Amino acid sequence: MVGDRVQAVIKSVIPYRILDSRGDPTIEIEVVVRGGRGAKASFGRAAAPSGVSKGKHEVIDFPEGGVDASIKKVRGLIAPKLIGVAAGEQEKIDGLLHELDGTSNFSKIGGNAAVAISMAVAKAAASALGKPLYIYLGGGRAIRLPYPLGNVLGGGAHAGKMAPDIQEFIAIPVGAKRFTDAAFANAQVHKKVKTLIEAKDMTFTGGKGDEVAWAPNLNNLDALEVVSRACEEVAGEVGFEVRPALDVASSSLYDAKKQKYVYERGSVNRDGGEQTDFILELIRTYKLFYVEDPMHEEDFDGFAELTRKADKRCLICGDDLFATNVGRLQKGIKAGAANAVLIKPNQIGTLSDTL
Repeated sequence: MVGDRVQAVIKSVIPYRILDSRGDPTIEIEVVVRGGRGAKASFGRAAAPSGVSKGKHEVIDFPEGGVDASIKKVRGLIAPKLIGVAAGEQEKIDGLLHELDGTSNFSKIGGNAAVAISMAVAKAAASALGKPLYIYLGGGRAIRLPYPLGNVLGGGAHAGKMAPDIQEFIAIPVGAKRFTDAAFANAQVHKKVKTLIEAKDMTFTGGKGDEVAWAPNLNNLDALEVVSRACEEVAGEVGFEVRPALDVASSSLYDAKKQKYVYERGSVNRDGGEQTDFILELIRTYKLFYVEDPMHEEDFDGFAELTRKADKRCLICGDDLFATNVGRLQKGIKAGAANAVLIKPNQIGTLSDTL
């Protein structure tokens, strides 16, 4: 990690069973360290999420037996090995997690336990130095926030059966100068989308998906039309550009036996070439700024073709394609398979593997 050497050592690693934002059980880890500035005890706490539409190249959330089995592994196997280790030895600690698990996908201890321990250690080490986590990890120049992507209309695995097939319809305030302005614009688009949905879907009662995006009874094109119009209207109000974007989550649409992308709304099945043409048409028509997982997670060639043909001002992003995995990312770079990547520590299992 960047910065001063952390003198504090790990005194305890405590697992807890908690509920995540969807109400599902998961694991939280508390790491207590002592020996830093002032020799006072410091701690870090982290919980691990689980995705609804997980890629098959991600680590396993929990071992057989679920959260309780993972907690037992932390108490009996992992905690005794970490006590006394310097909290600043992040790579050593993450390496120990791999060694103790002994599998390529954390199927023995669970990826959720691994990433929660890894993050809790980093937070505890930062606290021992009296530094915020972002400075501890990134150094003194880590002062820029990314643009927030606002998920304003949901479908697919995030919403009900009558919602669109595409998983996320997103607003990106690309013209905002400050994060606060961008966050405000996203909130305004979210409100505007509800008003526009009510004019199109007479059955809409304000239902939301599990990420708080609206979940209407609309087909994909009507949903995108709503979000595009909302972005345009809010851009006029705030005085800077707001662009629509998509997370297609194409792996959840792809039927490997049929070798088709199955769009239940409209009863349309598209092969790889038709899927590419469909996404390109959406990019052109709606001036999309960003498209995540437009092809299924094994289609590096399809990603590459789409990236070559798409407007260069549109980011073609791999999430399930790369799964925060260095080997898959190297393969994608060689193939020219995307021009953006989504990074999620819980996909790969530790902070060191992520960074």
